[in-house]
Amino acid sequence: MLSRLLLSVRIPSPAKPSGLRCTRFMASDTGKKLMQIDVSSDTVCPWCFVGKKNLEKAMEQSKAKFDFEVRWHPFFLNPDAPKEGIRKSDFYKMKFGPVQFERATSRMTEIFRGLGLEYDMSGLTGNTMDSHRLITLAAHQGYDKQNALVEELFQSYFCQGKYIGDKQVLLDAARKVGIEGAEELLEDPSRGVDEINGKYQLSGGQPPSTFMRAFEMAAKDGA
Repeated sequence: MLSRLLLSVRIPSPAKPSGLRCTRFMASDTGKKLMQIDVSSDTVCPWCFVGKKNLEKAMEQSKAKFDFEVRWHPFFLNPDAPKEGIRKSDFYKMKFGPVQFERATSRMTEIFRGLGLEYDMSGLTGNTMDSHRLITLAAHQGYDKQNALVEELFQSYFCQGKYIGDKQVLLDAARKVGIEGAEELLEDPSRGVDEINGKYQLSGGQPPSTFMRAFEMAAKDGA
């Protein structure tokens, strides 16, 4: 229905230090290779949520061989979407036409149910800049927190009919996963904007087995 999640899988090399990517985990005593996964996605892209779930399945099935660090980066499907929001159904009917909208909604509903989720087309869609600013802030407080925030935002938007352009929805998500400084960030619309300006790239709708093959290819190249 919408665009796709893109990810890049890397193994850090001690011979090529580049800040966080190569220094935080090289002293790990697990004996496993570190897979650094950079994900570019939008918080209103259903395939990105599907991709996240499939990626997590692949990581769970590969955790005996690899350690993982997942880092989220912004992508804007509709950069000119209104800040005040517009009803999801109205927006997508205008974008795709009524027939294609119904088909796409039916397909996504089925896919989400296959993941144990309910696809909710109620509520508003709109500009996602504030959600990306918040996700970027979370990265500075740890990638585990960032991943937890991304999950919370996806759940809010796709399964609970909440508008993630709403400041209170963003604050509630931030508080739930322990992000500090969220209110100060959202009070200043210019804060963090400058921060938002890999070679194995995959569509986020791929099954877990495809992600696992990418892990193996990256491991061979990084050996």
